[in-house]
Amino acid sequence: MSSDNGEDPIIDKNIKYLDIQDEMRDSYLTYAMSVIISRALPDARDGLKPSQRRILVAMNDLNLGASSSRVKCAKISGDTSGNYHPHGDGSIYPTLVRLGQDWVMRNVLIDKQGNFGSLAGLPPAAMRYTEARLSAVAAEMLDDINRNTVDFVPTYDQRNDEPVVLPSKFPNLLVNGSSGIAVGMATSIPP
Repeated sequence: MSSDNGEDPIIDKNIKYLDIQDEMRDSYLTYAMSVIISRALPDARDGLKPSQRRILVAMNDLNLGASSSRVKCAKISGDTSGNYHPHGDGSIYPTLVRLGQDWVMRNVLIDKQGNFGSLAGLPPAAMRYTEARLSAVAAEMLDDINRNTVDFVPTYDQRNDEPVVLPSKFPNLLVNGSSGIAVGMATSIPP
């Protein structure tokens, strides 16, 4: 069917025709880089993935230093999720648990209390039953964070700022290593 002026009304002049191979390659690379940078692999400067860094920053905000009382991990997970982590709390507690497992890390970043799982693969207790605070090493990583030692960026909801990396007087990546799986890339750095 054609219009009165002889043009086909179904054809939209704003449609952009693309080669499917080029579009898939470009989209895949863009997605892969986004995942690599934003969540899957550690930053070599402090040895942390964004979720790990956000947990430590939230604990610092709660004044959970090495000499403070421990608080419920549910509180830490909730504050991390609400203030810093846009992906929900499903990944926060397992990440917090790993930061406190001495069979995973040479120097733990979380001083834990309660059942944080076992080397035999037993799961940790629910977050309402476990407690934590920063370890002395983690406190060193956060030392001087409020003295313009690192850059900050807006959080996901633009209500606060979070550090790009931690000042980290402790060589976390060298001591604790790291592992992560991204899109088209993975890392496994032993401690």
